[in-house]
Amino acid sequence: MSDTPIVTRFAPSPTGYLHIGGARTALFNWLYARGRGGKFLLRIEDTDRARSTPEATEAILKGLSWLGLDWDGEPISQFERKDRHAEVARQMLDSGAAYKCFSTPEEIAEWREANPRQPFQSPWRDATDLSDAPYAIRLRAPREGETVVNDAVQGTVRVSNDQLDDMIILRSDGTPTYMLAVVVDDHDMGVTHVIRGDDHLTNTFRQVQIFDAMGWPRPVFAHIPLIHGEDGKKLSKRHGAVGLHEFAALGYPAAAMRNYLARLGWSHGDDELFDDAQARDWFDLGGIGRAPARLDFKKLEHVSGHHIGAMPDAELMAALDLFLSETGAEPLTQRQRDRVIAALPALKEKAKTLPQLLDQARFALIDRPVDLDEKASKSLDTVSRGMLSALTAAVQHVSWTRDELEQAAKQVAEEHGVGLGKLAAPLRAALAGRTATPSVFDMMTALGREESLARLQDQTDLAG
Repeated sequence: MSDTPIVTRFAPSPTGYLHIGGARTALFNWLYARGRGGKFLLRIEDTDRARSTPEATEAILKGLSWLGLDWDGEPISQFERKDRHAEVARQMLDSGAAYKCFSTPEEIAEWREANPRQPFQSPWRDATDLSDAPYAIRLRAPREGETVVNDAVQGTVRVSNDQLDDMIILRSDGTPTYMLAVVVDDHDMGVTHVIRGDDHLTNTFRQVQIFDAMGWPRPVFAHIPLIHGEDGKKLSKRHGAVGLHEFAALGYPAAAMRNYLARLGWSHGDDELFDDAQARDWFDLGGIGRAPARLDFKKLEHVSGHHIGAMPDAELMAALDLFLSETGAEPLTQRQRDRVIAALPALKEKAKTLPQLLDQARFALIDRPVDLDEKASKSLDTVSRGMLSALTAAVQHVSWTRDELEQAAKQVAEEHGVGLGKLAAPLRAALAGRTATPSVFDMMTALGREESLARLQDQTDLAG
């Protein structure tokens, strides 16, 4: 397949939100295709009509778009291709690769009760005297030997054919089964590499038998280990966030999620932090491990902090806007945006998530008069307000730069016989109304001369 253009696919079932494991599977497929100039296709496996919903489909598309994974062409509905699936089943029937089975559900249940350790063996496999009753179409699977799959992650895996039954590919009501639909769709879509969770590995033994029966080339299979929680158990709600939308709501930027998810079960040497271009260049199937990956929120925060610090201001502001919109918060006003942008160089340094960044930026988001919390109020007594009054006079005409503001503050502190910290505390309270903030001089430069002096004046006026 080396000369064949790479085509991968992500094929979720629209029965709920996009799980973090599904998001990683989509990312792996996207990286593999995009890094090789190939196509990344999207197929919605909506054959389960009782559980599939348009809302779930929309949630999946929205999640992939948020994560930044673009797909080629329009998403394909598996259900809408049911006639094509049935057509292939009848082709297999005509060629002898499949046969009509008239066994009723009751007869099958009775056989299984009598043969509990064997796969069902239809009495109609080699029958020539056929009935006029409704029938299912079953694959005429090999009874001897082994079915072998050379998996790009798991290595060579095999199963004895006497452990597999002749599975139904077309039900008696004319509807195709999932196993058949997946194979027909992958073939018709030209999929060259099937990268999916290793919970599908047992399905693969059955699916390759259909590929072989139709004379179709098998795609390369790569079954990736599942994601476990920090306790080593299968990831579930008890571990906290498991849906991609939950991670978005927690304020992890999409760029950070791409980096973290790529590294979750795949490695490129010791590289932990990388951008999209590097991920596309480096990603290969050989770098995927066989052991389950563990979700580590501390490591995710580290990766997130790195990306927040490295993001261009415009990109970071766009991520903030999207976060506010997704969480139903009010959008930033133009004045708030201007102040936050001015403060970003300082805010980027410590924030690990977008909510943390917004919390640090609170001083830029509030309006006068500044409300003081309890700790901030305690730092503003008559003496400290007197120092703020002196500082207000000292900075009236200085160049409004961080260095000059700091120099003026140091001079005022010296004149009052205290260290800079004794002045910084009331200054922080006056500017932000709280004691935990970015540097007071970073806040002053972000707020600008007029707003900073007005906030100081509000407090010095209270000195009487």
